Amino acid sequence: MLDWFKVKAQYLLPKHLLSRFLGAVASKELGAFTQFLIKSFIKAFKIDMQEALHESPSDYKTFNAFFTRPLKEGIRPIQATSQQLCHPVDGAVSQFGEISGDRIFQAKGHDFSLTTLLGGKPELAAPFKGGKFATVYLAPKDYHRIHMPIEGKLTDTLHVPGELFSVNPLTAQNVPGLFARNERVVTLFDTPVGKMAIVLVGATVVASIETVWAGTITPPAGKYVQHWQHEKDDIKLAMGEEMGRFKLGSTIVLCFEPNKIDFEDMSAGMTTRLGHLLASHV
Repeated sequence: MLDWFKVKAQYLLPKHLLSRFLGAVASKELGAFTQFLIKSFIKAFKIDMQEALHESPSDYKTFNAFFTRPLKEGIRPIQATSQQLCHPVDGAVSQFGEISGDRIFQAKGHDFSLTTLLGGKPELAAPFKGGKFATVYLAPKDYHRIHMPIEGKLTDTLHVPGELFSVNPLTAQNVPGLFARNERVVTLFDTPVGKMAIVLVGATVVASIETVWAGTITPPAGKYVQHWQHEKDDIKLAMGEEMGRFKLGSTIVLCFEPNKIDFEDMSAGMTTRLGHLLASHV
């Protein structure tokens, strides 16, 4: 009964208003109040600050600065070789497997449209049909910067407006089409294993989504899909290089072309660590 209420309440909450308000609070230097929020968060989620480049809560003037804190150099070594892909985030695997035509598995009884996920553009979705996907959930305790699983040249960025449901496992099991329903930033790359999509999915209280080439993409949210093409920009990122970040937690969805990669020792629910082996080239 409690789980049912948690899910149904999300349909009634003013999710965008709540998220933007909390985002504004998280971005401001509020002195003692900011320190209280940071210390409470560390305690509640048992965050290992010894991994952070700056270990003391007092080093962070805003909650956002704390939440997107960098790690110490070398704390997440890249373990993949040039013929492999590395995990792009700290998190937990929600689901993974093959893309069945235009459908991606979400949870028992639920799937969602690949084309809708990628902004409703069939030409962008076409290379990934019959390919592979992995969905990784970033919990509040996790490191919230996203890195490249393989080297790539950026071709497209899209901002897709939408809902801001929570993306925790309970919601994924109960809200149809969740990841193609929430606000998201779609990034597409040309890589040694063909086209790759990294979709940064927003969620309740996610104050903003950023990329390293464009800065803050959302907010403002807007009402229509925005599409930027980067053929002339020559934006190239190496394996393990940062490509974006969440200000408050969320989920990423990775998509790959058919017959290009094989996942390594993956299972739903497994913990991921940036730099660990994700897949090998076929």
